[in-house]
Amino acid sequence: MKICGISGSLRAKSYNTALLHAVREIAAPDHDVIIADIADIPLYNGDIEANEGIPASVQRVADTIREADALLIVTPEYNAGIPGVLKNAMDWISRIRPSVYDTKPTAMMGTSPGRLGTVRAQMQLRNQLANLNCHTLAQPMIYVGEAGKFFDDGKPGLDDATEGFIEKQLVALAALAGK
Repeated sequence: MKICGISGSLRAKSYNTALLHAVREIAAPDHDVIIADIADIPLYNGDIEANEGIPASVQRVADTIREADALLIVTPEYNAGIPGVLKNAMDWISRIRPSVYDTKPTAMMGTSPGRLGTVRAQMQLRNQLANLNCHTLAQPMIYVGEAGKFFDDGKPGLDDATEGFIEKQLVALAALAGK
């Protein structure tokens, strides 16, 4: 199964990008996690779309999503919601027809320094994915709190319980994708 993974953070030492890389390591050998980078997607502007069309950076990420069997979004939580860069990327990509989101099997997870992980951001993201007609995985939900204990320099990585939840989510995502 090919999974397109997107991190909603642009930070060089992002906990969420580190989590996405951990997913790639945890994934079963028959799961290919391709990371699509959203760093070079410009701010959405309808005038740019009307005058120049879809930017190449947007098309590249959209093509990666289209070619994948499933989508995995790993989001931080900024001010109780998803980061603007993630929302912006998703909005740009939603302009492409036919939609790459329509019925795409999708899962989400996230990590943050706080104890709640990214609960509120994922609730917001779930609403956006429903509007885009993604087939969003209901369970298991993965909210990795206290990210520093897993991802700060010199730390050994995720604990066995968190890795187990990720494995379960990937199995459920594969089932949703019919793979």
